[in-house]
Amino acid sequence: MPVFNQSRSRIIRLIFLATFLVIIAQLFKLQVISSKYKKLADENAIFAKRVYPSRGIIFDRKNRAVLNNTLMFDLMVTPAQLKNIDTLYFCQLMEIDTSEFKKRIDQVIIKNGGSKVRPGVFEELLTPQKYARLEENIWRFGSGIFLQERPVRVYPYNAAAHILGYVNEVDTSIINRSGGFYEPGDYAGRTGLEQYYEKVLMGQRGVEYWIKDNKNRLVGQYQDGAFDTAAIAGRGLRTYIDIDLQQLAEKLMTNKVGGIVAIDPKTGGILTMVSGPNFNPNELTGPNKQKNYSRMVLDVAGPLLNRAIAGRYEPGSTFKPLGALVALDEGVITPSYGYPCPGRYYGCGIGKPACTHSGGGHAANLRLSIANSCNSYYAHVYRLTVDNPKFGGVKNGYMKWKEYLNAFGLGTRLGLDLPNESRGNIPDTSEYNREYRGSWNSCTNLTLGIGQDKMQATPLQLANAMCILANKGYYYTPHFVRKIDDETEEDSVFMNKFRVKHEVLTHIPDTAYRAVIEGMSDVVKYGTARIAQIPGIEVCAKTGTAEVYTILDNRRIKLPNNSMFVCFAPKDDPKIAIAVCVQNAGFGATWAGPIARILIEKYLNDTLQDKSKADVERISNANLMPAYFKRLQYKQDSIRAYQWFQMTKDSSYIEKYTFLKWDLNTTNPHKNKPVPAKARTITDWVLIDDNKLKKRKTILPS
Repeated sequence: MPVFNQSRSRIIRLIFLATFLVIIAQLFKLQVISSKYKKLADENAIFAKRVYPSRGIIFDRKNRAVLNNTLMFDLMVTPAQLKNIDTLYFCQLMEIDTSEFKKRIDQVIIKNGGSKVRPGVFEELLTPQKYARLEENIWRFGSGIFLQERPVRVYPYNAAAHILGYVNEVDTSIINRSGGFYEPGDYAGRTGLEQYYEKVLMGQRGVEYWIKDNKNRLVGQYQDGAFDTAAIAGRGLRTYIDIDLQQLAEKLMTNKVGGIVAIDPKTGGILTMVSGPNFNPNELTGPNKQKNYSRMVLDVAGPLLNRAIAGRYEPGSTFKPLGALVALDEGVITPSYGYPCPGRYYGCGIGKPACTHSGGGHAANLRLSIANSCNSYYAHVYRLTVDNPKFGGVKNGYMKWKEYLNAFGLGTRLGLDLPNESRGNIPDTSEYNREYRGSWNSCTNLTLGIGQDKMQATPLQLANAMCILANKGYYYTPHFVRKIDDETEEDSVFMNKFRVKHEVLTHIPDTAYRAVIEGMSDVVKYGTARIAQIPGIEVCAKTGTAEVYTILDNRRIKLPNNSMFVCFAPKDDPKIAIAVCVQNAGFGATWAGPIARILIEKYLNDTLQDKSKADVERISNANLMPAYFKRLQYKQDSIRAYQWFQMTKDSSYIEKYTFLKWDLNTTNPHKNKPVPAKARTITDWVLIDDNKLKKRKTILPS
């Protein structure tokens, strides 16, 4: 063979050898090193089914489960596996049309970041009827459609909605914040204890591996479950909540706006917390939860708002015992200090504020001033405190006064174990400097001395202030959870701060506390809160009536006063401290006072006297919802209806706000001109906000 041909033959052999080696290497990589195709094969033959754990149970102080679990089912779909299924029959089972089917599939893909191979929720928390139909027919649709067990929360006592909170499917923002820990389809606490103690309650997901046949049907567990991971249930919470007291308090706040908080002063444990208007927590679980949530979100009464921790109210006269303590500690008054009140305060030359009493005898000393709730006395005491010469000016004196109030927990977040707590408001000097250009004095804001002006506090803050007063200077951060089941060192993040004793005002002499406490006892014995008397129990209390205004239809209108009440009992061994606010209800002794008395009696005696039973029925049947809410609801609904009409041209929602019929005699209500009979269009006028009109034209058919 010629040399040239021998060289070419050798080259061809080398090429074949190299090709063979490359093929061998690639086969080795695919079969031994790479797991890509094994994974694809597994995905075709094995189905990984997530197992959701039961969330932790929440118990009240008597170890009764106030939040438990039941089992429901989600309908899951994997879009990539929805091939050759009977879509029409599936839609018939689900009671939807094909356009809704396509819409939901698209939503699943979007939620999964564009992935078609990841399963997602097609419909959550199926009704028993739908579940029964699907369970019987699910085999028809292959493994692309399957039922997923879902532990669902249930509230056996239908109570404590704002305390316990609710869970819902995680959204994109929660998934991103969790760093991918949560996945689409997971549930997480969204409010209340469910949110605050999410890491304790959530438990740990599990997984089961199932074998699929060539028709994508699940035919058995893979390797008899050898690779399965069991779900781990969440841990329980033991709380201070008294569910009997909670149910009673919620009944008393029926058809009312406001808040109630009751605390054990010795521990800081919250016994009951109510926000009105309230709702049944079971409305935010189960198949109708989204519908119920949407309804409550659109309600101007704000049933989802926890007013006990986020409602900001002027304390009114309930603040006076605190102002007295500050003045006593600063030495500007003594327990024997009196003020000759003529029925109005003239110290600033304007005759305001006014008092409900006249004649100096009703404020002849500190105890009488508290018992009779003298406005002039406490306006003057406030001025004495902030104008104290030792501070070198009213602004320095005011900041010292503010320090005391912050120590009482006013104007600051207390840090309880619920999210979304408000700090209330104790204004800074900068706020007055800005408003009055630096030129103000103690007469400018003297109504701070009677708990008004810019002062605002939550019912929780007022109840905690009563704990400080009852304990003579110390408190524990208010909280619900007494103990976490199987508590670990990591749980100290939650629990340690609630076990610290805050000795914020223990430096105030016992004589000062005793003078104020005796005055509050006199309020119940002889003063403005005689309605709070309980046989055998000495109650210390203070009524409050705070003026309220609002802006409606561009006008500032005076609303009925807020009914305020704070107290603790028994006097010498306090076991419960309460703050009650009933919004726009009138005098503190009329509504808030009886509510507090009933709750104290129930908690301490575990029973109610006949008088209190009658009051329970009277109060619970009284509708004190603010009248202006109807007007506010109308405005909000009409605005939404018009916005919907602008976006969709759907007039079905706006028709109820249309006050003229569609006919050829329709007139312009502003110009009073009839529409010509030959007109090809009809103009009607849509009523928005009762006084704004929007014109709409419709072309008549030929």
